[in-house]
This record gives sequence, structure tokens and C-alpha cells, in this order.
Amino acid sequence: MSDRPKTIQIFLPDGNARSIRIAEITSRTVRAIQIPRSKISDAGKRDEVKSVGIYFLFGESEKTGLPLVYIGEAEDCHNRLVQHNRSKGFWDTAVAITSKTNSFTKAHAKYLEWYCHQQAIDVNRYAIDNTTVPTKPFISEQIEADLMDNYETVKVLLSTLGYPILENVIVKSQSSEMLYCKGRGAEAKGQYTDEGFIVFAGSTAKPELVPSANKFVKNTRNKLLDAKAIDLKDDMYVFVKDFLFSSPSQAGSAILGRSTNGWTKWKDSKGRTLDELKR
Repeated sequence: MSDRPKTIQIFLPDGNARSIRIAEITSRTVRAIQIPRSKISDAGKRDEVKSVGIYFLFGESEKTGLPLVYIGEAEDCHNRLVQHNRSKGFWDTAVAITSKTNSFTKAHAKYLEWYCHQQAIDVNRYAIDNTTVPTKPFISEQIEADLMDNYETVKVLLSTLGYPILENVIVKSQSSEMLYCKGRGAEAKGQYTDEGFIVFAGSTAKPELVPSANKFVKNTRNKLLDAKAIDLKDDMYVFVKDFLFSSPSQAGSAILGRSTNGWTKWKDSKGRTLDELKR
């Protein structure tokens, strides 16, 4: 589904793009309602939120500052969000997923909750706040097929609203797209993508930051450590999983332990800089 053209409609109930937003693919029966935490009470006036579905609470970890999500299901999504508004502190935005035809049952919601939770772990963009792992309910093969179609819609709508929690970072397999950053005690391999710069697992980073490292460099290194993306082995940091940075320069700084211009530091196998290749 993701590689086909589609039309997505976003409705602003109060005309404010920073308030409640209702997104749907015009040819599908699933919709997503994005609700800022400050608008939970207003959302209770919308029938779209007061039905069976799944929901996502998005925010940042209070300890690490990394993206964090809670995934749940409910017979009345708004009531459950009201409960979380009292009990959970980390989140600032909720997205509820319901059916435009009110066709979701409790079993449908529990299946989607389970599957989304599994996929979010595999994609590994967000830390998961769920302390209890959802279990897979028993449903028929036919219903499962329909729900997988619903899942594809959920994935697209979440990404459209700015939460690609279920989307793998798209990387190209061609060797010509691979870029390298080398320095004393560091050798990394990565790729410039539509979403930022990804450094691949197996890359190494300089273990120490230079004495003059600024706050940006220190924060970047701390985020890597908090995300457990790097591990100290044989006096060097090794990436134990792929990690997406916001820019080539942030990726280069994390590798070299100092401020750097990633556009000139990342090079292909022929020595051409990212600046030459893309700009």
C-alpha cells in the first residue's frame, strides 16, 4: 500500500492546525484523531474519539529525553485518554485510531494493539512505555487479513501526522549510496536518507570527546548512550544498531567526538563528499 499514490484528508474541527486534527485516507474506513494533551476535554465532544479503537501516547522520556510511546486499546478511547491524563506524565500528544463505520470490536482493537506493539519494537524508533506486553487474541484468518489492511492505513496516517513509529527508515542497497566517515579511533558507514542521516550497526566512534566539545556534541553522544545504540568494546564505541541522526553533521560529530561539517566529512568510496554528491 505504501508505494501507491493516495489522497489523505486532514480536517481541523476548530480551524487550528496545532489543535485537534482528524486524518483519513479517503478510500479507507480507518481514521486517526490527533489530540494535544491540552485538548483532551474538547476531544470528548467528538464522536470520532468515543468508540472502540487503539491509541498512542507520544512524548519524551523524562530521564533521557528520547522519543517515547505508549500503545493501548479501549472500548471508549476518550475515556481511556482521560484516565491517562491523570496518571501518565511523559506524553504531550495522543493519536486515537477508530473506524469510520464503527466496525471495530474489542477483539479487533486488541489484535491491532498487539501487532502495532510488535512492529514498534522491531522498527525501534521510539522507546516503548508499556509495562505489560499486549497478547495476541484469537481471531479468524479472514478478520486477520482485514485487520492487516487496516494496519497499513494506520501506519500511513501516523507517519502523515508526524509519528513514523511503524515505518522502517528506507535505505538504498546500492554501494554507490554508501558513505564513510573516518578519523582516529573511528570508522563509520552510513547513508543520507529522506529523514536524516543513518549510521549503520558495526560502525565505530571515537571513545573520547575533545576537550573543546560543545553542548551539542555532548548531548548527541549522551543520546546515543541513553538509547543504548553504542557499546564500549576494545577501547572504542561500536554501534550495536542502526541509528538515525537529524543531519550529516550531527552524525559526524557523534562519530568523531567533536564539531564537524558532515557535508564535507562524509564521503563515498571514491572520495567525493556528500556536498559534491547531493548539493
